[in-house]
Amino acid sequence: MNPLLTPFDTAPFSKIKNEHFKPAFLQAIEDARSEIDAIANSKEVPTFENTIAALDFAGQQLDRVSSVFFNLNSAETNPEIQKIAQEVSPLLSEFSNDITLNEDLFKRVKAVYDQRNALELTTEEQTLLDKKYKSFSRNGANLPLDKKKRLREIDAELSKLKLQFGENVLAETNKYEMHLTNEEDLDGLPEGEKEAAAQLAKSKEKEGWLITLDYPSYIPFMKYSSNRKLRKELSIAFGSKGFHNDELDNQKNIINIANLRHERANLLGYKTHAHYVLEERMAETPEKVHHFLQELLEKAKPAAEREFEELENFAKQLDKIDRLEKWDGAYYSEKLKQKLFDLDDEKLKPYFKLENVIAGVFKVATKLFDLQFEEVFDVDKYHTDVKTYRIYDKNKNLVSLFYADFHPRPGKRGGAWMTSYKAQYVQNGVNVRPHISNVCNFTKPTASKPSLLTFNEVTTLFHEFGHGLHGMLANTVYPGLSGTSVYWDFVELPSQIMENWCYEKEALELFATHYQTGEVIPMELVQKIKDSATFQEGMATLRQISFGLLDMSWHGTDPSGISNVKEQEVSAFEPTDLYPECPETCMSTSFSHIFQGGYSSGYYSYKWAEVLDADAFAYFKEKGIFNQEVATKFKDNVLSKGGTEKPMELYKRFRGSEPKIEALLKRAGLLSETVN
Repeated sequence: MNPLLTPFDTAPFSKIKNEHFKPAFLQAIEDARSEIDAIANSKEVPTFENTIAALDFAGQQLDRVSSVFFNLNSAETNPEIQKIAQEVSPLLSEFSNDITLNEDLFKRVKAVYDQRNALELTTEEQTLLDKKYKSFSRNGANLPLDKKKRLREIDAELSKLKLQFGENVLAETNKYEMHLTNEEDLDGLPEGEKEAAAQLAKSKEKEGWLITLDYPSYIPFMKYSSNRKLRKELSIAFGSKGFHNDELDNQKNIINIANLRHERANLLGYKTHAHYVLEERMAETPEKVHHFLQELLEKAKPAAEREFEELENFAKQLDKIDRLEKWDGAYYSEKLKQKLFDLDDEKLKPYFKLENVIAGVFKVATKLFDLQFEEVFDVDKYHTDVKTYRIYDKNKNLVSLFYADFHPRPGKRGGAWMTSYKAQYVQNGVNVRPHISNVCNFTKPTASKPSLLTFNEVTTLFHEFGHGLHGMLANTVYPGLSGTSVYWDFVELPSQIMENWCYEKEALELFATHYQTGEVIPMELVQKIKDSATFQEGMATLRQISFGLLDMSWHGTDPSGISNVKEQEVSAFEPTDLYPECPETCMSTSFSHIFQGGYSSGYYSYKWAEVLDADAFAYFKEKGIFNQEVATKFKDNVLSKGGTEKPMELYKRFRGSEPKIEALLKRAGLLSETVN
């Protein structure tokens, strides 16, 4: 028996073997195809229920198999899983095309769509109908046969290229090790970081210390190591992933991805990939994105240039550094931050034991949304690091199952993300509750210390849990509109707003206690956290703008003339550059957000969502950060509604008005730039 083809509620990880995946995909695709054919070939008059709703509920088994497999490919992969991914991705792409290019099916969908004004549909039903129709029209349903064939070829090729891109980045990350045997080479590193490096070396049967490109190893070394030569080596290794003209090189993959996306957009009648993508975003057009980024650039650049000059002068005074390089930034920023605020992560980390922070984010969610969290041990897991929880409402009704996976390992890609193993929906009168997962890469416990988080890791945990809440609190009828199935530039609002509680005394007192003494974090440290929140905010904003501009440079123009990836990147970064250019590095070749993830033409959405979250949290601040009325409005109008309505309508219902950029500028300390 194939456990993936046997009905299951929670994913049966311990029963699944790699050889189960491909047969499960083949069978699930065949079953889903039968469901689709039954809808397309029905003799009944097309209605919302027998066509649109039926289509949204079709292929549920395939969705479950896909979610288990691709989540494992991100969090617990191996060469065999990666090989299967390369084999099944084109099959899934072909199946997706078979649906959107099915003429009989499209005729039925169009028949319902054409009479939409005469149907008495709910707002959610109207949204689903619009989404289903566009999923056909925006993916080739109206194309002639020869162009449909080319679209299939492009989609199959893109699915392979994106996978290859991600595998190369992971392989590059795992391949590099800085093996140190002289303790002087660790000068400046806190004891906890040294111990972690020693433990990593020991786990690989090596003497001394190991530094890798995983964030919990890389970031502290760049921030604390006084050895400039080693910082440079590590920085270049990190910044040159996929940029070595070898078998793991991503330059050709990027150019192929960009050109295929552009050709696909042209086939469908759009000027560029960005025009295609942004039609279904709050921003609507590339012109609006450029205007938004340009407006932020004008506000942030003067502040960023002042901050950079201050940092460079500080480095010159401290160490007689002639010219500040990229590998110096984190080190001297940390030194300057300590000088200005007498605050560094080593003072803060004892108050942020991982288990306490998890309990803290649960307490915040409980106070805001009346949730109850219970760790459980009867749910199958894919790795011993994973923790599982059942989440209930105040009446003890199940809200969600929650998986939490917080530590790096070789089979896990870097970064942090939220994902789902099972969507929320209502079927046959039953509200089926979701299974949500947060995956992060935080420092592991050592022999002498538990996992102690940097403040940045604390905000990351709150951020991902915000995405988690968006999935957990979903309360829609249709799976295609549930949870995070929203416009991409709206999806970061629930995550980014949660970060705000990390800076509030009232919230920190719930969980920030010293792991040894139990002492609540001193208020002077809380004040320093708040005071330092806008430290180098101009530079940080410029950095985010630069990533948005790079994304738009690849996707907002015709890329056919691009032959040199590095030159393209240098040109895109030119308006935001502060540091000298480093010829050995190239960000694009490991920019997984836009070349493997879902952020192509969408990286701007992080800053876009900051406008939303700053404006939304200002409302909480006005009424009280745990105000039940505001929290309930946020849950009822944003978190539970998924993609059932246009996001601006949902936001206005919560806030009473559209968001204002001033809230972000004020929070970032950039508002003064607007009145000079």
